[in-house]
This record gives sequence, C-alpha cells and structure tokens, in this order.
Amino acid sequence: MKHLILVFLVMLMVAGCGSSKKVTRLDPNTITDVTGKWNDTDSRLVAEEMIADCLSRAWVVDYVQANGSKPVVTVGIIRNKSDEHIDTEIFTKDFERELINSGKIKFVASPDQRDEVREERLEQQEFASRETAKRLREETGADYMLVGGIKSIVDQEGGVKVVSYQTDLELIHIESMEKAWIGTKKIKKDISSGSTKW
Repeated sequence: MKHLILVFLVMLMVAGCGSSKKVTRLDPNTITDVTGKWNDTDSRLVAEEMIADCLSRAWVVDYVQANGSKPVVTVGIIRNKSDEHIDTEIFTKDFERELINSGKIKFVASPDQRDEVREERLEQQEFASRETAKRLREETGADYMLVGGIKSIVDQEGGVKVVSYQTDLELIHIESMEKAWIGTKKIKKDISSGSTKW
C-alpha cells in the first residue's frame, strides 16, 4: 500500500512538472499593454515627450545667456495620485535619463541619493588618503527642481472601461521659487472586456 501511495505521489509530481510555461523575450522598447494599466511603455513615452518639451522652451537659453553656463537640475518627488499602484521611482529614473542624455543641462543627484553619497564622503575624510579623499562642501547646487504627479480618472459601464491618466510636471527655480516651465501629458485607454462586468 505504501508503495502505491509513493508511486501515485511521484506520478503527480511528474505530471506537475510536465506543464510548461513559455517565456518570450521582448525588446524593452516594444509597446505592450496587457492589462490596460499604467506600464513601462507609458512611463518611457511620457518622460521622453515631456522632457523634450521642457528642454525646448526659452528658460534654457535664457539661463545660459544670463549665467554663461548650463542650468543644474535635480528631480524631486513625482507623486502617484492615481487609483492604481505606479512605481514612481521607475518614472523618476526615466525623467533623469532624458534630462542627462539631452546634453542641455547639468544634473545632480536626487534628494534620496544625497545622504548615501555624503556618508561616503564623510568616511573618506577618516579612511582615505589625503590625495584621494573628496572635499566637503564642494557639491554643485541645483538651480532647478522638477516635481509633479500622476492622476487618473476611471469611467466604466458594463464591459467598457476608459482610464485617463494625466501627468503634470513643474520646473521650479530653487532660490526664487519661480516656475520656469509647466507641462501636462494625457493618456487615455479604452479597455474593453466584451460582456464581462468589471
């Protein structure tokens, strides 16, 4: 009897292992929309379009003409005010990448990165050689901070759901608190599910 139970358990394990899952690798730039929720494609496309608009405006040229150097920018908090989970850290990284790669501005560490770097610099004062230890109070101060948020509105009836996302960004001069640029990007998704009720 024990042998029969053992054979039965082995057969169940083999049957379980027999079911296969297919994984297909995709190009990271492939536009995918499986659930209709905010995804990596939305994040990347919104960041590319909004930063391109931001850097094409007069504030960049005005700053260079007035100061003789590129403006220094940092990204602050991008708040998720939508009704779904959005990893705003990924979204923030998309903005940082677009700003740095533009070549039009200088970019400094975001507020959440600074403490870690400062701790390393303080440790260097004690443990690194004088020739290689990085000096205190030599940070480049940001001129502008990019802040904003993502909101969503859901409209649904029966098997049809329409989700509208709105991303609002503002570029604020840190010393004067003047707003140098305000941008808005909207995305609308029609998510149909036949006769299924949401």
